[in-house]
Amino acid sequence: MAERSFAKEVEKLRLGAGEEFSGEGILAITKALLQCGVGYVGGYQGAPISHLMDVLADAQEILGELGVHFEASASEATATAMLAASVHYPIRGAATFKSTVGTNVASDALANLASGGVTGGALLIVGEDYGEGSSIMQERSHAFAMKSQVWLLDPRPNLPSIVKSVEVGFELSEASNTPVMLLVRIRCCHVHGQFTAKDNKRPAMTVAEALDSPRRDTQRIVLPPASFMHEKEKVEKRWPAAVDFIRSRKINEFFGPDTAKVGIVLQGGMYNAVIRALQRIGLADLYGDTQVPLYVLNVVYPLVDDEFLRFCGGKDAVLVIEEGQPNFIEQALASMLHKADHTTRIVGKEVMPMAGEYTGQVMFDGIGAFLRERAPHLLPAQIRAPNTAEHSQDISDLTALVPGRPPGFCTGCPERPIFAATKLVEKELGPHHIASDIGCHLFSIMPPFELGATTMGYGLGPASASAFNSPDANRRSISFVGDGGFWHNGLTSSIGNAVFNRNDGVIVIVDNYYSAATGGQDILSSRASNRSKSTKHPITKALEGMGVKWVRHIERTYDVSKMRDTLREALTTDEKGPKVIVASSECMLNRQRREKPLVDQAIKGGERIVKPKFGIDEDICTGDHACMRLSGCPSLSVKTLDDPLRDDPVAHIDQSCVGCGNCGEVADAAILCPSFYRADVVHNPGPWDRFADTMRRKLIGAIQNWRERRRLEFMDA
Repeated sequence: MAERSFAKEVEKLRLGAGEEFSGEGILAITKALLQCGVGYVGGYQGAPISHLMDVLADAQEILGELGVHFEASASEATATAMLAASVHYPIRGAATFKSTVGTNVASDALANLASGGVTGGALLIVGEDYGEGSSIMQERSHAFAMKSQVWLLDPRPNLPSIVKSVEVGFELSEASNTPVMLLVRIRCCHVHGQFTAKDNKRPAMTVAEALDSPRRDTQRIVLPPASFMHEKEKVEKRWPAAVDFIRSRKINEFFGPDTAKVGIVLQGGMYNAVIRALQRIGLADLYGDTQVPLYVLNVVYPLVDDEFLRFCGGKDAVLVIEEGQPNFIEQALASMLHKADHTTRIVGKEVMPMAGEYTGQVMFDGIGAFLRERAPHLLPAQIRAPNTAEHSQDISDLTALVPGRPPGFCTGCPERPIFAATKLVEKELGPHHIASDIGCHLFSIMPPFELGATTMGYGLGPASASAFNSPDANRRSISFVGDGGFWHNGLTSSIGNAVFNRNDGVIVIVDNYYSAATGGQDILSSRASNRSKSTKHPITKALEGMGVKWVRHIERTYDVSKMRDTLREALTTDEKGPKVIVASSECMLNRQRREKPLVDQAIKGGERIVKPKFGIDEDICTGDHACMRLSGCPSLSVKTLDDPLRDDPVAHIDQSCVGCGNCGEVADAAILCPSFYRADVVHNPGPWDRFADTMRRKLIGAIQNWRERRRLEFMDA
């Protein structure tokens, strides 16, 4: 189950011509696809476009009515390969995934698609996960567009511009026979707004109709000699066609006065931040009216020479706002000016940061510095000097006030006991080389576990440990991979590789029933029934089919002792070849999303419900806190007692506890103090529950009274 249902929102996809659509950017993209007559859509989930996959999954009925085929693809490469349906047939297709990691995976299929070219419109919607909210390496998609000669759109982040970019993306693709990438940043995906809807269109040709009329053109297949012609076609035919289309349709936009001594060239996705900075400076208003000319690149590749040169006419200097490195746009624009023998000065990374997200303050400082140097007469007097007014405000360093918040496992996460067991094994057998992988389990590299040396890509954890498969080694490596990574890429690239090369390492497959880190989407081994997908395919069967001989399956990861013992066995057995442990327990977030509403409803309905509650006996706890060093659960904290004889805080379990029992299991496996206890909270108790409770209270009271009498007798003696 996905972390969020769009079942209600997708009804907006039925809106017709002239009606007002209101909602989130993700939903607007889906509506735009339907309005454009898309024939098929594929993709792989990942921030910031996971919700796009969830929207499409929830809109299956509407897609079916229009004859649109949708697939949740096995990987980004699979999704991009789907666009092959647009090579020979006039069908509009779209694929979506997280970038740049998704573009890395898809690059082979993308290069082949771009080489042969397309007949129908092919649109790749890439979620640009760059900046302070990112979870991946900091790279840009721009290089892939340049490498493979794929046109790259970067629309202004508002719903009308986003919808228009989908429309012109398909048209540009068809006009130039080239795939088009639509770059949507985090804020673009989640921006809210309105636009005037159009009627949805059935595809001009459906995939079913294409199957009835097969087509092929040898010249579109990437084999010599056609592949040599593809390169010439890109630069001699497709590129000029794209530039003509961009120019004639006026996809790039100009704002502000026609004449000025300075101007700003910017990526479309930077528009809102630029306008906000100019507004703070006093050179723009709330509606985007600006006193500084702007050239907004809604298409950042290819660039249109004559548009840019015309913009530079009469200007002494132009600021290029291009987020991230390398500065592809700045270099290309400087080359245009040089070739045209133009006197306008290009300013870019001199005043803007070389790398990192262009936040509001960064944009304010950079534009302010440019204007102070090149056009001080435009600036209000109070901010003309760099050390006055808003620019000089002392901004507190939050890192000195707020403690760091590294990523960590959720409360009750079933992956936490796996790494607690790993720590216990290492305490017994010594440290091991541990290879990590992409997914929630990567949080094990952070405190309190601090396990894992590398992470090389989704599903590549075991592959990244393959170099340590030495016949002279006295110790085995340990590698982790999640169930999502296993099915995405790990089955062949990691497991198959280990079997083929007789790797003697230990591989732990963390099976939480979903592609949990991307929002809880179903995968092949998910335990839930899915009305449109095939699930319930055991990972152990796939391992056996791949040739793994040593397989252990743990159905409840919270059993820390069993997890520890199985790891020890894998590390010490005499059997050669890969040792694979499948550690299964449902993602606690998904479990809570499913069960909590049902439990709350049952309690309101008067049904008897028993919920476990864990706690710590303050009289027994010594304040050693070893339990925290082997757990790290957010619900496990410290508490200072009122007792003046006890200075150290004791362990404490707060109200966020979900009753998984991991803390007690860890304390037992590690032979820590017996201060943890479990109490069952009974909602809507029956007569027997009330009677049992009364008897317990009487018994406890009698024991307490007896103990108090003994204490007084001892004192009197």
